[in-house]
Amino acid sequence: MTSSTTETITLGGGCFWCVEAGFSEIQGILSAVSGYSGGYVENPTYRMVCDGVTGHAEVVQVTYDPTLISTRAVLEIFFTLHDPTTLNRQGHDVGTQYRSAIFYHTDAQRDVAEAVIAELDLAKVWPDPIVTQVQAFESFYVAEDYHQHYYRENARQPYCQVVIAPKLAKLRKRYAERLVTRTTQ
Repeated sequence: MTSSTTETITLGGGCFWCVEAGFSEIQGILSAVSGYSGGYVENPTYRMVCDGVTGHAEVVQVTYDPTLISTRAVLEIFFTLHDPTTLNRQGHDVGTQYRSAIFYHTDAQRDVAEAVIAELDLAKVWPDPIVTQVQAFESFYVAEDYHQHYYRENARQPYCQVVIAPKLAKLRKRYAERLVTRTTQ
């Protein structure tokens, strides 16, 4: 928790560009910052994380106003933005750096994360069980500047068009009432 009016949770859902782009469109999200968490190397670089030598996952540190959006809603959106059933992989991105992970900052966040995962598994939202790690937050390292707001700055790039745009379309359809601005992309 960062203050009495905001909360922070750190989420790994494969490529951080996808997760950051999604949360950037949601009401109540104050910031979504791409970075690295869950590893054992201080101040890792993108190259080090991609090489799989740091133990870090690509993550987005999400700061939100809990009076506008609940932790449960943040996590439900998170599960919409990636496939939480593939171990250490999202599509063609393979490696522990692409694992599905929730780094909770409070015990209450942990409890909500465990409940949401149990409910989604019970509802068989996906044919396979959720493999998302739920672990206590320890540290966060901000990714290099060119990773911040990547989709917004590079929407016409092939990766953005093929991978991120469909995820945003799904998010926009499912959570239209939560969008900061109504979009039709």
